[in-house]
Amino acid sequence: MFSGIIEEVGVVAGVRAVSAGLSLSVLAARVTGAAKEGDSISVNGTCLTLEKIEPGTMFTVSLSPQTRRETTLGSLKKGDRVNLEQALALGDRIGGHLVYGHVDCVSRIVALTPRSNSVLMKLRIPEEFERYIVRRGSLAVDGVSLTVAETAAGVASIWLVPYTLSGTNLGGRKAGDRVNLEFDMLAKYVERLVDSRRGVRD
Repeated sequence: MFSGIIEEVGVVAGVRAVSAGLSLSVLAARVTGAAKEGDSISVNGTCLTLEKIEPGTMFTVSLSPQTRRETTLGSLKKGDRVNLEQALALGDRIGGHLVYGHVDCVSRIVALTPRSNSVLMKLRIPEEFERYIVRRGSLAVDGVSLTVAETAAGVASIWLVPYTLSGTNLGGRKAGDRVNLEFDMLAKYVERLVDSRRGVRD
């Protein structure tokens, strides 16, 4: 489990094909300092397992066929910047919201509009997920915990403040880019509870 507060922006050092899918190596000084093999790490909002670590330098993870198919990680290439966050420890302060690293869908950035020192980002929300988007609700975009400012006609508007622009890879995004989305788990549980009381089954 994660909080959506990015610890470091890593750089993809290499992507290679292996029997199980793809092996991804990422240059990252901070998150590799205290991490150990077998730990979980969020890479652009996707929970992965650290398989090999060079402390203070680099880590390696595997991407399964499902991860490649259902997230943007399968299209990463050398030099790409990725958002990184280590899993929360019991008792850690949660500065964002609870993020599980289970990507719900891949979406595209509709527009990025600079306003003063911030940027207004607009994201296309697939119809089947629109019910989880509410004004001032939480949304994880490439693993970053963000607040929805407005929602209309299948588009969510989100303000990116200077800290987010400089401390995550969202500062280098452009219109048309694909991003991983994870919707608030609380909304999903509430929906499930309401449906069960109405007699609706999956």
